[in-house]
Amino acid sequence: MSRIIRALAALLVGLAALVATSPASSAQAAGADAGQAVAARVLRYDASRAAEFRSAVDQAAQIWNSSVSNVRLVAGTPADFVVLADYGWPRTQPVSLGRGTIWMGRQATAEGHNPLRIAAHEIGHILGLPDRRTGLCTDLMSGASAGTSCTNPYPNATEKAQVDRNFAGFAPAIRFGEIYVDSPEAALR
Repeated sequence: MSRIIRALAALLVGLAALVATSPASSAQAAGADAGQAVAARVLRYDASRAAEFRSAVDQAAQIWNSSVSNVRLVAGTPADFVVLADYGWPRTQPVSLGRGTIWMGRQATAEGHNPLRIAAHEIGHILGLPDRRTGLCTDLMSGASAGTSCTNPYPNATEKAQVDRNFAGFAPAIRFGEIYVDSPEAALR
């Protein structure tokens, strides 16, 4: 019996030594010591049914990629989230962090709202951000409340930091399973 225990102990010590000296664990330890994320979570999106909004969705994904470090958006399937075009108001239904459906509603663009800002805003919901209807153009998550003259598609520092925190394991401030509609009527609630 003691022979088995010694063999198991030797095996565990050997495995511990391998893990401690592997490049991946060294990088993880260095990132943890520096308070930085080591590897971004990759989310695939499918915008093949986004019709005329396809380019705006791809550009919005690149904006998010250049803004945050804990998540990376890439076009592809199977998709974590899908983007569809329809005739309603833009809306998003996140079902979990990084997963859900975005509808790029034509009603908003017909009324003068910027498609790139809409796409970046709706992706923000997928990344765990709630609406913040501040009316400020500098707040991406203020959405339609900033008016049709606002074309800013970039998240502000607070929004960027929240997404990085969400993908570092903190609880997002969004409720999953709900549909977030970005319409002027919603801004009045």
